[in-house]
Amino acid sequence: MKSKYIPLVLVVSLLHSCEFIKLKSGEEANVQEIPVARVFDTYLYKADLTGIAPENLSPEDSVKLVEKYVDSWIKKQLMIAKASSKIEFNEAEIERKVLDYKYALMVHEFEKYEIGRRLNKEVSEQEIQTYYDDKFENFLLKQNIIKCLFVKIPKEAPRISRIRGLLRSYPDSDMEEIKSYCFRFAISSSLEDNAWLNFDEVVKSTPLATIPNKVQFLRDNSFVESSDDKFIYFIKLLEYKISDQVSPLEFIREDIVNIILNKRKIELAKKLEEEIINEAQQNDEFEIYRN
Repeated sequence: MKSKYIPLVLVVSLLHSCEFIKLKSGEEANVQEIPVARVFDTYLYKADLTGIAPENLSPEDSVKLVEKYVDSWIKKQLMIAKASSKIEFNEAEIERKVLDYKYALMVHEFEKYEIGRRLNKEVSEQEIQTYYDDKFENFLLKQNIIKCLFVKIPKEAPRISRIRGLLRSYPDSDMEEIKSYCFRFAISSSLEDNAWLNFDEVVKSTPLATIPNKVQFLRDNSFVESSDDKFIYFIKLLEYKISDQVSPLEFIREDIVNIILNKRKIELAKKLEEEIINEAQQNDEFEIYRN
């Protein structure tokens, strides 16, 4: 049956003190009867607000948080009232959906607790390698990636020709000398020669960010120097892979670990459900009546 959309009367009573949400023992018996807001014939009571604000909040912050909750409650009730005045709802169906959602949340929390307690988070190198070997065609690169040495130094830095020579001749030069120089003079640097990096991320703050053909650039260069008004940028390219090639294992290791862990979670969820059903069957805790 549709509700008549009658003129709205709101009653909002906010007590500007921390006692608004922290009940005294003597009030507990009657607090259910203290209204805070009303939309038509639906009331929000003071007891409904218990626990809205954490205990460690200041009285002022508690009041603000509760006021925000009350305002949200009023808006939702108004939307519900307007919807009910325009649409004939199947109340029983809505109640079933509400219960389904409630039970889904409860099951989700239970599964999360049990899976968290049982999950083995250790993933061996052999598992990672095996998964990569079996599924490598699923790991195509979406960007160009490189192994490189990257150094950004001020134009007035000393011995620029020295660091230029060290980077150009790497790996036949001394990495410790490169690191020492960068520690003293570089604005930023990346010296992990075994790490795969997104090429766009490496060059985004350099004049190289606007090069038109990045794939051709990677194919044609092993050492690059560029500059702007203040800085000089050196990139020693050690290795590269272009987009749509198969990603190297090192670049997607964490992704594979997460995939393996998610598969374990799914398996644990299925096992948990089977355990509960089997236990219930053994204990004769449910039955289906067929008429």
